Amino acid sequence: MKIITSAAEMQQLSLKHKSSGNGIGFVPTMGFLHEGHTTLLKRARSENGIVVLSIFVNPLQFGPGEDLDAYPRDFERDTRATEREGVDYLFYPAVDEMYPNKPSVKVTVQERTDVLCGKSRPGHFDGVATVLTKLFHIIQPDKVYFGLKDAQQVAVVEGLVSDFNFPLEIIPVETVREEDGLAKSSRNVYLRPEERTQAAELYQSLIHARKLIENGERRPDVIAGSVRQHITSRCKATIDYIEIYSYPDLNNLERLEGKVIIALAIKFERARLIDNIILNVEEL
Repeated sequence: MKIITSAAEMQQLSLKHKSSGNGIGFVPTMGFLHEGHTTLLKRARSENGIVVLSIFVNPLQFGPGEDLDAYPRDFERDTRATEREGVDYLFYPAVDEMYPNKPSVKVTVQERTDVLCGKSRPGHFDGVATVLTKLFHIIQPDKVYFGLKDAQQVAVVEGLVSDFNFPLEIIPVETVREEDGLAKSSRNVYLRPEERTQAAELYQSLIHARKLIENGERRPDVIAGSVRQHITSRCKATIDYIEIYSYPDLNNLERLEGKVIIALAIKFERARLIDNIILNVEEL
């Protein structure tokens, strides 16, 4: 594995591989890798001649009150993990490398952002779209892998790729979970032992919602209310949101139909956790 810190060098290597007929699979991350990331890497490794992973803690997607400096980092550990998964290139640019000058053009996401996490993080997905636009041009990937734990991000990125005609394919990968159902996340390390036990109820509340739909319930407010009751009776945490929308358009529904997402965000003392399930109502 080769570590690249220069955008120009990374782009030259990518163009060389593409001209040789090697497909490039790309996994963009902010580091502090966990099993969810390695699952993406395994999928990328199985489907592409060249695999690139990026580690870049993007300052543009941190809003007021969000501590960029506190984001967990462990580059040496991440390097070992990427080597184990057979990554060819680890792209690890500095902030000055990615943003050497004040930008003259801004990427603004207009749809799919005013709900779920985007509602409380104005400008967050503008930062995501900006850095991904740069990374897509630098890496020149054929396939890009994202975990569905952050399903809103996947929906936004799919819109970005479609609107700007990027010649690549977005590959959504199912959420990787602990044995008790908790979604893998770098933020899980901040949970106290009792919070870690309670956090398993987030996924259980989503399973509960699925069962309600399987039994014929189609009213979003009833389902969301039942999920809320499940969580509040079992977790000492603050509910940020429990919401149900069409997917991937993320539009409101008066009655469940077609493909939908049931998503939630819960705040424990030092960790804000998100989770979701995506299902096709007609197939249940």
